[in-house]
Amino acid sequence: MCFEGNGREVIDFGSSCLENQRVYTYIQSRFYRAPEVILGAKYGMAIDIWSLGCILAELLTGYPLLPGEDEADQLACIMELLGMPPGKLLEQSKRAKNFITSKGYPRYCVTRTLPDGSTILHGGQSRRGKPRGPPGSKSLQTALKGCNDPLFLDFIQRCLDWDPGTRMTPSQALRHGWLRRRLPKPPSEKSESPASTLRTPSSSSSSRTPSSASKLNTIATSATKLRATITDDGGASTMHSRHHTKLPQITNPVT
Repeated sequence: MCFEGNGREVIDFGSSCLENQRVYTYIQSRFYRAPEVILGAKYGMAIDIWSLGCILAELLTGYPLLPGEDEADQLACIMELLGMPPGKLLEQSKRAKNFITSKGYPRYCVTRTLPDGSTILHGGQSRRGKPRGPPGSKSLQTALKGCNDPLFLDFIQRCLDWDPGTRMTPSQALRHGWLRRRLPKPPSEKSESPASTLRTPSSSSSSRTPSSASKLNTIATSATKLRATITDDGGASTMHSRHHTKLPQITNPVT
C-alpha cells in the first residue's frame, strides 16, 4: 500500500479479475490458496475470505499458517488442520483424484487396516521431510501458537471453511464480534450541552478526563500491534484438539 499526500493507493492486483472473466490459470499465492482452487472446483469471491484468514493468522504468529511446499502438500496442511474435505466438494472437483485415492484416503497418508476391517490413517511427510499429521490432528489453537482469544479463533475458523458456500462473507465479517471490538464506536446520540463541557479556571489539569474520542478503539495497523492485542485478550478458548485417526466409512469414493 502506497501513501502519497492524503491519498492511499492499494497495489498488487495483478491477478485480480471479474467473476465472469477468468483469464488466469494461476490464481492466489500457494500459502493463501483456497482448497476449491487446488481441487479444481468452481470458485468465486469466497477464495478471498480464505486468504484473509491465512493472512490474519500469519500476522499473529509471524509464520504462514499453511506452509505447503507444493499443491499436494498445501492440501495436506489444510487437511491436517481441518480434517477431510466434504464429499460434496470432492464430487465437484476436477482434480480430486490427484490428492484422494479411489477408496477416499488422502494420498499423503499411510494407511493401516485393523483386524476389524477399519482403516487407520497415519501422517506422512513433505518432499523436504516436514511431518504432516493425519486429517484433523492439529487444532487451530495449536496452529496459532496457543492463542486464547475465542473471538479471534472463531473468526479464523469461519474464514477457513472447506465449503465456500458456508464460508464467512465480507458483510458477516464486518459484523463479527472480533472485528467490531476493534472498530471505532459510533458517536453517542445524546449530544452534550455546551454548559456541561465548560471547565472552571480553578479546575486542576490532573482532574481533566480524556475526551471520548481518545477512547475509541482502532484497528491494529501492524503485525506487532495485532499480535500484542490478540495475545493479551482474556477468555478461555473453546477450541479443542481433534485427533482423527480412524477413517469414517466412504459412501461415495472418488473415481
